[in-house]
Amino acid sequence: DLHSFPTRRSSDLADFAKTEAPQPPEQAAQPLPGGAAPAPTAAAPPLPHAPGAEREQDTAAAERVLERIDWARTRKASKKAARKAQAEATAKEISSRLQFTDEERATPELERYIRKSDKAADRLDAAKAAIPKEKKLVRERTFDEATGKGKTRLRFEEREKPIGKNKPHNNPLSRPAQEAGIFVHNKIHSVEKDNSGVEGAHKSEELAERGAKYGARKVKEGYRSHKLKPYRAAAKAEKAAFKANVDFQYHKSIHDNPQIAGNPLSRFMQKQQIKRQYAKSARKGGAKTAQKAAENTRKAAKKTAEETKKAIAFVGRHPAGVCIAVAALLLFIMVSAGLSSCGSMFSGLMNGILGTSYTSEDSDLVATENNYAAKEAELQQQIDNIESTHPGYDEYRYDLDSIGHNPHELASYLTALLQTYTPQSAQAELNRVFAMQYTLTLTEETEIRYRTETSTDPETGETTSEEVPYEYHILNVKLTNKPISEIAEELLTPEQLEMYRVYLETSGNKPLIFGGGSPDMGASEDLSGVQLVNGTRPGNTAVVDLAKRQVGNVGGRPFWSWYGFNSRVEWCACFVSWCYNQAGKSEPRFAGCQSQGVPWFQSRGQWGARGYENIAPGDAIFFDWD
Repeated sequence: DLHSFPTRRSSDLADFAKTEAPQPPEQAAQPLPGGAAPAPTAAAPPLPHAPGAEREQDTAAAERVLERIDWARTRKASKKAARKAQAEATAKEISSRLQFTDEERATPELERYIRKSDKAADRLDAAKAAIPKEKKLVRERTFDEATGKGKTRLRFEEREKPIGKNKPHNNPLSRPAQEAGIFVHNKIHSVEKDNSGVEGAHKSEELAERGAKYGARKVKEGYRSHKLKPYRAAAKAEKAAFKANVDFQYHKSIHDNPQIAGNPLSRFMQKQQIKRQYAKSARKGGAKTAQKAAENTRKAAKKTAEETKKAIAFVGRHPAGVCIAVAALLLFIMVSAGLSSCGSMFSGLMNGILGTSYTSEDSDLVATENNYAAKEAELQQQIDNIESTHPGYDEYRYDLDSIGHNPHELASYLTALLQTYTPQSAQAELNRVFAMQYTLTLTEETEIRYRTETSTDPETGETTSEEVPYEYHILNVKLTNKPISEIAEELLTPEQLEMYRVYLETSGNKPLIFGGGSPDMGASEDLSGVQLVNGTRPGNTAVVDLAKRQVGNVGGRPFWSWYGFNSRVEWCACFVSWCYNQAGKSEPRFAGCQSQGVPWFQSRGQWGARGYENIAPGDAIFFDWD
């Protein structure tokens, strides 16, 4: 009996296909099972063997062939069982369709609601079929009884495509483009108050940008709405099927328990209870969700009917007590709501004030600001000493941004990032912000120039001239100032950035803490940094004389080239800055009056409000054209 031999393992069967021993010539010449003729093979040399070994080889070969046939049958049966299980799993998907008995379909009172439930289930099935599908690779484990081992099979299963798969992919270039746009707009904003033509053009360009963005956003919304249409239709159909099933359960309960049909309150409570019970059963559903939910709902409906009947009877026996209890409950709710609203209003007011204020001590805020201003002063001194620390150049070319910052921008950034801080705890962050805000670069440049040299021949007395090349060494000094507002957008998280903008909008509820006057150019003033002589201000007539000496200049090249422009710019603030610089004053280079000039004077106690009478020669007057 060949089947009495031990069964080989699956790994042995696999090896059999590759390492089967050579057959003797007599066996190789026999036809294979099924009548197919064997392929001609070269006769293998006879192997030495003991008596009876040839018979044992024939028996082993037959055993291996039978085992292989049995393994193939087992594999085919496993595939068939897997397909059957998949079909059963597909058939057992959760459905909202109720199964009605013949008795229920024969009841005239329920016929209308049964028809509505069937139609709603049909629409739900159609809506679910319209949802986009995707093939999902599923791994499943099966047990092979023949080999005694488990196997892993991979198959594709069709599933509904999740809503997230319809989300459009973001353009990787959108964020850099936005950053570039923000940078350009900030640069234009910083100077547009000083030039009405620039401001008008910028407003028109911003309006066009908003229109283009609005149109693009609407196109994207329409595309996404179109993609989500099948999902919305399925959700709507599922809601309608749920309502139709609840209506049937309710009228079924009324039909089975006619004693609750006469009272409106009991009908309302009964329907709400049926809806909750049906939804609860559906959430716990399995293969027969709708039918199981219907059975649980019918049981709960009968119990609820009895409880409702008892409650109505109790109310009928004690009407006065019930009315008093209801009135007391309503009074308690009204009093609680009133107290809660007052408390919320007070706490909301306090939270609003505290949430928009700098949380550090005033002395720490001022000391930290002074530390940052000291770093800026060191940078200015380094630039002023460039020609002495880097001698030997024929020319020094300067391309310098202004040195200065808005103190409230720095304080708002530090508060949003560190909350409460001291000069010591904020020092590392000050160094990081300073390194990002200011970039000073020195580059050497050598030009080959020519000069004319003359020489006289001592014998003939003849004079000749020639162009002689020589090296002309130039040191380019470039300073860039990146606003702290842009640095904040790079370093802060979205939540911290939102806090930063709130602090900056409210000036931390401390607008004058850094010695400035009124940020809105109001009636307050601060002249703590102005020196008075006998109660009056002598002013600085030297600045005025220096400005008068520029009368007759055509083109303004000394002014705009000193400021850093490469071509002619007609800008009054640049001229004022140039005059102060020539007079040896420390005011910054400012072209933007509102964003650069005014904050500088305000932060140093040199700001007089509108209507200040003690004006003196050399004062800078800023005009608010609005």
